[in-house]
Amino acid sequence: MIIDPIILLAIGIVLVVGGIIGLKLHPFLALLLGAFAVAILTPASILEQFALSKGMDAGAALSFSKKSVGERIATEFGNTCAKIGILIAMAAIIGKCMLESGAAERIIRSLLKFTGVDKAPFAFLFGSFFLGIPVFFDTVIFLMIPLAKAMTLRIGKNYLLLILCIMSGAAMANSLVPPAPGPLFLIGEMHIPIGLMMGCGIVVGFFTVSAGYIFSVWANKKWPIELRDSVDAKLEDLKKISAKEDQNLPGLGVSLLPVMIPLVLICLDTAISNFLKGANSIDAVSLFNQFAAVVKFFGDKNIAIILGGVAALGVMAKNKKDKGQSLTPFVQTALMSGGGIILITAAGGAFGGTLQQTGISAKIAELTAGYQMALIPMAFFIAAVVRTAQGSATVALITASGILSGMAGQANLAFNPVYIGLAIGCGSKLVPWMNDAGFWIFCKLSDLSEKEALKTISPLLVVMGLTGLVVILIGAKLFPLI
Repeated sequence: MIIDPIILLAIGIVLVVGGIIGLKLHPFLALLLGAFAVAILTPASILEQFALSKGMDAGAALSFSKKSVGERIATEFGNTCAKIGILIAMAAIIGKCMLESGAAERIIRSLLKFTGVDKAPFAFLFGSFFLGIPVFFDTVIFLMIPLAKAMTLRIGKNYLLLILCIMSGAAMANSLVPPAPGPLFLIGEMHIPIGLMMGCGIVVGFFTVSAGYIFSVWANKKWPIELRDSVDAKLEDLKKISAKEDQNLPGLGVSLLPVMIPLVLICLDTAISNFLKGANSIDAVSLFNQFAAVVKFFGDKNIAIILGGVAALGVMAKNKKDKGQSLTPFVQTALMSGGGIILITAAGGAFGGTLQQTGISAKIAELTAGYQMALIPMAFFIAAVVRTAQGSATVALITASGILSGMAGQANLAFNPVYIGLAIGCGSKLVPWMNDAGFWIFCKLSDLSEKEALKTISPLLVVMGLTGLVVILIGAKLFPLI
């Protein structure tokens, strides 16, 4: 009996979401459970059709259809690790080193000097967005909430505004701009150039965080919250943090290197590659050939992020308190954090891969034939439903991109698939509540009550996500990028 791909999709989502919420399974196990169920229910005839649609010859397709369930899951798991393993591991090292060396704190302080104390919310808004590109979401929150408390001590007001600005920037960067784990997986699944996703993610991010800032100003006026003493952040200690001498921190230029090196190299590679594709003159191609080869080597996402990691380790080595201390403990801690995300993301890749093998993309393409623009709100809706149900923005990104990735290669798509990816990213912001680990991290670090968090954080991300959807729909219509 052949089960409809939509039913297989529903079974998979129920198992993943039910496993995480109902059975309290770790997302890694829940995603593997979903992948196993979908794989075992997909008949060989459907697998053969899927293989043929991917360009395999008849013999290879038949061989693929005879692969065991375990082999198919393991293959998809490994393929995902190949795409994002190095990137996430090095991003974890960069984030840890920036935090421990004081580089991240230097960036924030420099932003404050540039904007002035009166415009401190802008520094926290765009500073958290910038740091959220290479640094994990929870790390940005851990880093910046204490700075927000110290700043509130200095200016005596606007605590809620400052912490909502932090949430606004970090949350959107986490779902829109690589090398954050979710966007990294997404661009691999949907074959979106990383430079294009970076550029478009930053543009959409600008609009979404601007909407977030407007909401934050309104919420701060409606529900002003004073800075509170807490066990882990005594106001006395915060005063000492705010009085820390600048000379004890690395310079701004050095602090920016771990972030700027990969960003510049990757964006330069994208720009040069697009130039060469559009060059009409053979001489022009010859002139830039050697330069382009060098840029292509160093602009490879894995090489670029490794260079950023080397720079971060250099900053860490120069600025650690004990000059004789090994860097190994710092790297070990970072890799333990990154390793968990790699496993969850790879398990999501296995789940998405088995969903693809059911023919779900072809089914959705058939259902949406004639009104492709519906793919964008559909992508947003799928990600939003999964996020609200199970709490993880990364799992929502993984699930939605796994369902829709087969559409990225359609020749007749009326717009660049980057818009679908961005819609998934914005949809993954809706709706954070008590099943979200980030909700609790933010709630506890900021000393907000659960009620205060629900009436501020949840609507904040809904506003930003919906703003992003509107911007993406307009962009896909006016600038299809094809």
